[in-house]
Amino acid sequence: MTEKNIDPRLLPIKELYSYLQSLVQNRLWLKVIIAMILGITLGAYFATEPIWLSETTLNTLINWIAFPGNLFIRVVQMIMVPLMFSSVVQGIAGGNNKEYLMKSGPKLLLYYGITTTTVLILSVIMASLLNPGAYMDATRLITEDMAITVPVTDPKSAFNIGNIPAMITDLLPSNPLGALVSGDMLSIVIFAIIVGVSLANIAPDTAVPLLKVLYSIQEIAMAITRWAMKLAPVAVFGLMCQVTSKVGIDTIMGLSMFMLTVMLGLLIVVLVYTGILFFVAGINIRQFFSNAKDVLLLAFSTASSAAVMPLTIKTAEEKMGIHPAVSRFIIPVGVSLNMDGTAVFQAIATLFLAQVYGLELETPTILLVIVTTILASIGTPSAPGAGVIVLGSVLGTIGIPVTAIALIIGVDRLLGMFRTSVNVMGDLVTCQVFNRFYKEESSERLEEY
Repeated sequence: MTEKNIDPRLLPIKELYSYLQSLVQNRLWLKVIIAMILGITLGAYFATEPIWLSETTLNTLINWIAFPGNLFIRVVQMIMVPLMFSSVVQGIAGGNNKEYLMKSGPKLLLYYGITTTTVLILSVIMASLLNPGAYMDATRLITEDMAITVPVTDPKSAFNIGNIPAMITDLLPSNPLGALVSGDMLSIVIFAIIVGVSLANIAPDTAVPLLKVLYSIQEIAMAITRWAMKLAPVAVFGLMCQVTSKVGIDTIMGLSMFMLTVMLGLLIVVLVYTGILFFVAGINIRQFFSNAKDVLLLAFSTASSAAVMPLTIKTAEEKMGIHPAVSRFIIPVGVSLNMDGTAVFQAIATLFLAQVYGLELETPTILLVIVTTILASIGTPSAPGAGVIVLGSVLGTIGIPVTAIALIIGVDRLLGMFRTSVNVMGDLVTCQVFNRFYKEESSERLEEY
């Protein structure tokens, strides 16, 4: 049918359709946003438990709607461990600037320590001032198994110097193959770093064959990622529908002050990152977010920084111009170590629950919470819901039982989406900072020649 034969009354609709189609075409971020809105809308409707659907039928329907999303996550989880291991080893031993990477390792740990401590201190101060726990009366919700039965940990006894050697020893995987099979990300990263450093210090003839195999593994993982990305909008629609149908709008509104406090804490992290981009890396902020919007939206939807790691690497290298020697080392390491969004959530959640229970936390105890939160965030798996599970280790420092997590579990998935986006942003910001160092080091070496 030609345009002349179209009913004139339908032309505005046709023009609108053409306009929307032109916007959506080849724009993943817009597809994800539209899918997200539609998923939340349908999920909120299902949360009302419509009378024309039985409970069994409704659950079956939601499971089928979420099927593409669960399939998407399973595909990216499938390649997560091999990509993580191969990327770290390649990043250390596969580049031509091993000296730079050896020197950047301690700098990277120092950078993570400074940024995480800074955002935690600012977020804890803000949460103490806002006092979100005062806005929630949970006396009817706290059951017997949630009652405080252990005393608040003494900060002086918590920092036992004699425990430090055992803590360091436990970081090394006693069974590397077991860590790879179980998906213990922190152990995998540490083992990969050791292998990478070893390969960098042996004869090239011995190291190159293994590096070629690891490079092939990387490329296979990236190819699978490109296929999986075609499912992304449908996956987002299904996942958002499933989450919203389970949580419901009422639960979200009941914890609105806690959610607002966490959101403000994450905003502090974003502002700190923005300052680092502008003052340290010298990067245009608008251009950075324009390049990063696809991966940040996908991270929001999947709530797993490890799941989007292949796309994070792809974005860093192809859109931001990050050298592969930098991106393929920093991003996999950052997935396990650079968890500022998760750390802020755990600290604020701990203070919130302490306020709900009416606990008065003194400064030494708050400092203990900060230190424990840093350690807990490092060991947090990069999977949906893992942050709230590891939160139990932080709550134990102030005597709150793990069962108290039930008070905030309803909104964890939604907050997990936001903190995951912040974590991924942190990895990209770190890449920008160390890519600048990489360029400066390369320029100095050229001048020497």
